[in-house]
Amino acid sequence: MNIFLAIIGLGLLVVGAEIIIRGSVSFGKKINISLFAIGVVIVAGGTSLPELASCINAVLNNYSDLALGAVVGSNIANLILVMAATTIIFPIANINKNQINQAWINIFLAVVFIIMTFFYFNYIFGIVAIISLIYLMYIQIKKGEIDNSEIDKNNYSIIISIILIVSGIILLVLGSDLLVNSAIKIAKIYNVSESVIGLSLIAFGTSLPELVVGLISAFKRKVDFALGNILGSNIYNILGVLGISSFFGKFSIPNILATQDLFFMFFITVLILFFMLFFKKLGRLYGVIGLCLYFSYMYFIYG
Repeated sequence: MNIFLAIIGLGLLVVGAEIIIRGSVSFGKKINISLFAIGVVIVAGGTSLPELASCINAVLNNYSDLALGAVVGSNIANLILVMAATTIIFPIANINKNQINQAWINIFLAVVFIIMTFFYFNYIFGIVAIISLIYLMYIQIKKGEIDNSEIDKNNYSIIISIILIVSGIILLVLGSDLLVNSAIKIAKIYNVSESVIGLSLIAFGTSLPELVVGLISAFKRKVDFALGNILGSNIYNILGVLGISSFFGKFSIPNILATQDLFFMFFITVLILFFMLFFKKLGRLYGVIGLCLYFSYMYFIYG
């Protein structure tokens, strides 16, 4: 039964990603906003819904270690699994200033995350985080003017485009939920610990929307959209997911995350900025390095 549900979930993910990309391309053309900006602001928020749901549920049930592990693991998976898989299929060339700025924001938030190891997540953090998120998204929309090279044949009305985006996000959330639940049930049969489940299975499952969107975007050569979705999702995970979750209870970062996983997240965020600044692209070299790092990381936490 778990395998059957996983197959259904995967199908929903693929269909949802396809619908989102079609709707987003059309929507960007209608309101004159770039695919990268749509990926950062609109789709990233939608694909972060699984993280938000799992995090709030974990906080309410006093499983904050699981929630924080899922957020950190999801950010790691986004940067070195999703991004790597996307760039191997179709490299992201001609990195622009706006994309580099988003990478800098990711680095800053990684540092904030590390600093939060000395404090608690509570409603004060939540208020500051939500205000910061709204401001960053406003700036992104303001700066994300459309590039004529992004224009293609997809052309729906604004209402139809919005319906496609919302429908696609719903399918992504449902699909990832089916896969996550079946994977957790299988993992518990083999007595896998909660922290490891959070860092790996739940993190991978909640990153599946970004992964599928990234892969299909690569096949459609809409990699700017995929990059915006990934960088934007990581911003939403820290400011949005943890910010909103902070209103549901006070929690802190467990020692295992503070001593190793947060620093690994910071390292790979710096790595992606390094490729952007010095190579001016995210090519197949980054893809190979990213996948090697991800599978090495999985081996390390399960070892």
